[in-house]
Amino acid sequence: MLAEHGKLAVDAHALDADADTYRAGMTSHASVNVMLALEDAFDVEFPERMLNKRTFASVSAIRAAVAELTSGAA
Repeated sequence: MLAEHGKLAVDAHALDADADTYRAGMTSHASVNVMLALEDAFDVEFPERMLNKRTFASVSAIRAAVAELTSGAA
């Protein structure tokens, strides 16, 4: 999702899991596109409390958010 929708300046597949996606070139607009793609792919909806820069700041943060949403803990 990040490679397709994140519009990064670097190869998303080469990013370290804790690398800052915004420093890698993702914009706020691109993070919304990533969020929408994740919602479609995992049939989830990001709650308002997760709609912040921190949720999409790294691959690890995105994975944790999706894991929380798919486990029903959101």
